[in-house]
Amino acid sequence: MTDNKRVTNKQILDKIDALKVGDEGLNALAIKIVSRMVKLKSMENWFHHVNKSDIAWSTAYQDLELTIEEDALGEAAKLMTLMNLFKEEEQYEKCAIIKGRMDEVNKILKRGK
Repeated sequence: MTDNKRVTNKQILDKIDALKVGDEGLNALAIKIVSRMVKLKSMENWFHHVNKSDIAWSTAYQDLELTIEEDALGEAAKLMTLMNLFKEEEQYEKCAIIKGRMDEVNKILKRGK
């Protein structure tokens, strides 16, 4: 029955009858299964909701305990992406601001070496 073939309700009931579970045992088992499924779905919904909150994101990010150099590398990657975006859009004033910030980040990275 567990080799990924379709199983009919009759086959399931025949297996249960063979185990001599009885109606009371079957009802108790059904209640436990449904209860566990509801708990799992509730936990999944709760985790999804909490995981998307700003507090969860900032807490998870703080738990990384990045060094100054690692944080600077992340900032440099972000700034380079923005620089490319603004160059394509010909927003050169923004590019100048980003260049100033990149100079600061590069100083941090040079100190770390």
